[in-house]
Amino acid sequence: MMKPIKEQKTLLIILLSNIFIAFLGIGLIIPVMPSFMNSMHLSGSTMGYLVAVFAVAQLLMSPFAGRFVDRYGRKKIIIIGLFLFGISELIFGLGTNVSVFYLSRILGGISAAFIMPGVSAYVADITSVQERPKAMGYLSAAISTGFIIGPGIGGFIAEYGIRLPFFFAAAIAFLACISSIFILKEPLTKEQLAEISANTKQTNFIGDLKRSLNPLYFIAFIIVFVLAFGLSAYETVFSLFSDHKFGFTPKDIAVIITISSIFGVVVQVFMFGKMVDLLGEKKLIQLCLIIGAILAIASTVISSFLAVLAVACFIFLAFDLLRPALTTYLSKNAGKEQGFVAGMNSTYTSLGTIVGPAMGGILFDVNIHYPYLFAAVIMVIGLGITVMWKENQLTESLVQ
Repeated sequence: MMKPIKEQKTLLIILLSNIFIAFLGIGLIIPVMPSFMNSMHLSGSTMGYLVAVFAVAQLLMSPFAGRFVDRYGRKKIIIIGLFLFGISELIFGLGTNVSVFYLSRILGGISAAFIMPGVSAYVADITSVQERPKAMGYLSAAISTGFIIGPGIGGFIAEYGIRLPFFFAAAIAFLACISSIFILKEPLTKEQLAEISANTKQTNFIGDLKRSLNPLYFIAFIIVFVLAFGLSAYETVFSLFSDHKFGFTPKDIAVIITISSIFGVVVQVFMFGKMVDLLGEKKLIQLCLIIGAILAIASTVISSFLAVLAVACFIFLAFDLLRPALTTYLSKNAGKEQGFVAGMNSTYTSLGTIVGPAMGGILFDVNIHYPYLFAAVIMVIGLGITVMWKENQLTESLVQ
């Protein structure tokens, strides 16, 4: 259901803020990892599992949450997701043992499973087919920015107390929840929800997973997996690596990630459209994977603060540009299957975010350089996969 332009912009700002807050909270844990690790005598693999368990919970809940969105409405599910997210951050801030931290991350994953499809469906409901790719691009940028800027904010707040970042995340989540109750209106009528719900009963998660193997989508979904795998593995290990190898403080790590994120957002907002026009989605994705692989290897040989900052700026930029490039490609190919494609995008992202941190943490315990070298190998594999990505797939899909 289309909305007047002014109302549409207000709703989009609220929705983008909600998704930004969710991913901001996911990233907040990263700069305080070394402090938690040292004070509680935890291994790198345990820290990797703490990040991965969030994605496991999200993956398991996603198929159910997608159906809840169609059955009970977008607004209700978004609000429940934000409330659960606030609770999860509060629990983490108050936690004193590993089992409580795991409970917090599981609740966080469930909340993300509610927020993601709720916001995506809401955006699709209030935008036209022509506006949707641009809006989904904004959505992707909000996710990317939240995930990358989260550690920066977390590091600065941690200067005043190691648990404060989690209380801060809980506060903004509850604030977003309350504002959504009063500002957001359900975009679909009861009749429309009943019709959509009846249609979704005819599909299931396993069926959707099989459909994702269609060559038109599969290559892009594998790149989504590679992106999530590489970014989460790199980010999870980044603060541990910086702490163990260089002795960087949470504030040092926060400065690096904040500057990198600002650099990435500026380039993304002002240059992304021009880069897609100049190179096309495929070449831009390939360029980002090449840069990411080279810089992941470079991360193992650099030593100065400025060198780490420069490498971080460009590797995070590569990840920042990859996500909307893939989202744009997928949204153009989706046609009437926006929900299916958004759901599978989330599924493959979750799979990457499960495997990436867990593998990164295990390798970190063996040798602190191995996670970066492994991430480089994964990105080279992703680059090889894009070679099979036919340029005429998009044209064929639009003709059909």
